[in-house]
Amino acid sequence: MSGNKHHNTDVLIIGAGASGGVVARRLSQAGLSVRILEQGEWPDRGAFRGAEDDWELTYRKQWSADPCIRQRPEDYPINSDDADITPLMFNGVGGGTIIYNGTWPRMLPSDFRTRSLDGVGDDWPVTYDELKPYYDRTDAEFGVSGLGGDPFFPDEIDYPLPPLPLGKAGRKVAEGHNRLGWHWWLEPNAILSRPYDGRRPCVQRGTCTSGCGEGAKASTDLTHFPHAIRDGAELVTGARVVRIEHDHNGLATGVVYLTRDGAEHFAGASIVIVAANAIGTPRLLLMSASNKFPDGLANRSGLVGQRLMMHTFSVVTGYFEESLGTWQGHFGASITSYEFYETDPSRGFARGAKWALSPVGGPLGHVLPQRAGQAVWGPAHHDDMLERFGRGASWAIFGEDLPEETNFVSLDPTLTDSSGLPAPKVTYTLAKNSIDLMKFQVDRAVESMEAAGARAVTRDVLLPHSGWHLMGTARMGDDPVSSVVNRWSQSHDVPNLFVVDASQFVTSSGVNPTSTIAALALRAADRIVSQRSEIPVPT
Repeated sequence: MSGNKHHNTDVLIIGAGASGGVVARRLSQAGLSVRILEQGEWPDRGAFRGAEDDWELTYRKQWSADPCIRQRPEDYPINSDDADITPLMFNGVGGGTIIYNGTWPRMLPSDFRTRSLDGVGDDWPVTYDELKPYYDRTDAEFGVSGLGGDPFFPDEIDYPLPPLPLGKAGRKVAEGHNRLGWHWWLEPNAILSRPYDGRRPCVQRGTCTSGCGEGAKASTDLTHFPHAIRDGAELVTGARVVRIEHDHNGLATGVVYLTRDGAEHFAGASIVIVAANAIGTPRLLLMSASNKFPDGLANRSGLVGQRLMMHTFSVVTGYFEESLGTWQGHFGASITSYEFYETDPSRGFARGAKWALSPVGGPLGHVLPQRAGQAVWGPAHHDDMLERFGRGASWAIFGEDLPEETNFVSLDPTLTDSSGLPAPKVTYTLAKNSIDLMKFQVDRAVESMEAAGARAVTRDVLLPHSGWHLMGTARMGDDPVSSVVNRWSQSHDVPNLFVVDASQFVTSSGVNPTSTIAALALRAADRIVSQRSEIPVPT
């Protein structure tokens, strides 16, 4: 130890992504002293390439979602040699919200009750009804554009902003669903359709996944951390946490972290909140093993790192005779379908998937082999581009991934990050249920495109480079034997330690998780505020 110390704060938050932003804003607003440690930096919004000609090239390197490709100093490598799906993430203020597509669906009531309804997974200790007020509040904080009244939801959702444009592709595919009698609705997105909270609306550039230079897409560097800082929070960037410390009673006392110069520091706190995603969080808890917690901090259940879930992902693209202008649009999605979301036992598998209709993207995407086949160059290249470019629409399909004992995060015995800390190793095998589920969904999505009038349809089943949604490695539950945190995101073993990211997910649902991450984080923050005097703290 260098001896460098910070004075104690009420709350120390590890990670400045979606969940870290939500709890930082709420706790600072309540008057608690808050410090946030983030190993990345504030994003340079002038460096986003969406308005530049090279955006498709930089999206595949500098702005890749894969830290092993991006290789920024703040990234850590991930050993995914034994994983069927490659994990994707982003380190920096804003976390994954910097490069996510902004799609903002809620989980459905059935998602919290898969064991009771379908005999698979486990029931959550919380329900949709309990989360609804937090969904509503975080919709307002992030600035969600959408249309209430979706018949697939049990209640009317009053979004703060009207929906984003349906677009030619959305209209055409929706008409196909009308012919089939299948569900569709306008997709809610955390992307502004109108000016809101000092931010500008979406310009429909279609480059959301490499940073939004307009600030229309909600990311917590814009929506949450400025509020927290105005209320007194301190955000320390370039701070890589090495371990969480605890006292003889097993209460967290703070963290040891490294700064860019390699110096070691200690930051003390009464309450420690981990918000480092479902790979970073178990990695840190496992690195924090001690004599009192030999298998990792807060891991008496043995479930830290276990039951990793990553949504299976498929893409079905229809190509139409007329131009649909699908090199642009929000990315995000225009329409969504839950037609095949719930379990139907006759299909031979459990659970289902959500479909989201997205733009196909710029010209480079049309010459990649998975969309255009192998013969993309030569004399027919220009004709091929004329037939495809701007004329396609893609169903992006996320299938529910059930928790499996065989899928987990551990510490790699040899691979390290740039600070010499153990890198995470991901072991992940696609289950038969997931494979069967996605093959069925893809076949139905082909029918959807054909009903919409597509002259050609391509299918990409089970894309491996698609691990955007990381969930389930510090699961929530009422029983300390079978869960890591309780219904309030509070560690069973270390009662002044909270886990607020998607590590706590019990099941994955079939929807993008960020809205639920935010709702659970706000619920945990409210609990800390209301029960602060009851939370044991180190003396």
